[in-house]
Amino acid sequence: MFLRFVVFALSFGVTSRVWAQEAFSDALPPSSDAKSGQATLESAWLDLRQNTSPNSRTQNAPGWVEAVTLLPAQSTGGSKSVFRIRVTPPSTNYQVLFFRLFFDDKPGQQPELIAWDESGTHVLRSGALGSGINVPSSDSVMIPMTGASSIDVEVAGDGKTVRTAYLDWMTSSNVVHPLNADHRDVIPEPFSSMPPLHSPTEDEEHFGTVTATLAAEPIRISANVQESAAFQFGIETQPLAALLTFEIANPQIDAAPEIYLNGQNIGPVSLALPELADPGYRGEMQSLARQMHFQYTGWLRAQKIVPTTNLKVGTNNLVIVNRTDTGPSAIRATQIQLKYLWDKSDYLLQTGH
Repeated sequence: MFLRFVVFALSFGVTSRVWAQEAFSDALPPSSDAKSGQATLESAWLDLRQNTSPNSRTQNAPGWVEAVTLLPAQSTGGSKSVFRIRVTPPSTNYQVLFFRLFFDDKPGQQPELIAWDESGTHVLRSGALGSGINVPSSDSVMIPMTGASSIDVEVAGDGKTVRTAYLDWMTSSNVVHPLNADHRDVIPEPFSSMPPLHSPTEDEEHFGTVTATLAAEPIRISANVQESAAFQFGIETQPLAALLTFEIANPQIDAAPEIYLNGQNIGPVSLALPELADPGYRGEMQSLARQMHFQYTGWLRAQKIVPTTNLKVGTNNLVIVNRTDTGPSAIRATQIQLKYLWDKSDYLLQTGH
């Protein structure tokens, strides 16, 4: 079977990541309450970037967003800038707001969301968003808006690390799940149904498959081999199949990271991409280039089938590195699954012709 004895070796370390934060309410209206033929409530995409373009037009927002103002660090009398967003719930049925913030996740400049009521009293503080991984990223919070009238995006410095925000009102629906499946906390992302990837603290075996965490914490990677994620793990018995899985922030979607196993390049990972309408996509156009390339400034699921012929009994060395001419990324929840012969395995034995 599988024995894990060395799990992590890396050039650059970063602070531990807190999973996307949640603020729940029992007052969510069921989605089935919407009347037949009633128009769907419009979501809001707010451009918080401070750069101006000659072709830029006045930003439009749904009526429930009253105002967006910037209080720069100079006017606040401190070292923090504040984006203040005034919100009026469209009806008493809507009391929980989904808030996804897009920002450059720089150490020491991680933003925080603060909800206020009319009297200036705190309703909720999200805590620092992001992980300080120094790549463009995003994070989501669900905010109870009962009594709240404004949301502050507070960030150290001039506020230029904050880019955009996506806001939408939450409803509820009944969800069924298998009794024996692992429970997963899910913040419903508007453009993707993929839940966050959780890393088991101990090796797990299920139906002949062993799952082992190589590193749960975020790790910054780049195209430089000196800034890559390197792991060692041991195997007692050769598996029948192997699968590497992790989450990645800020990957170039057409040039996913490559995997090296025991010194051999086994190819790039596959990314589970959300629909292209997701505001997390960020284009980049280089001089003399004919095509725009896109990074995804959020967390995506990445997977790679590992050829078992490249694995060996004993110690294996695995490296994750970005491809040449791509920017930095970060990975987290890195884990490997090894499939062994199980007494109820389903397989076919093909005879020769």
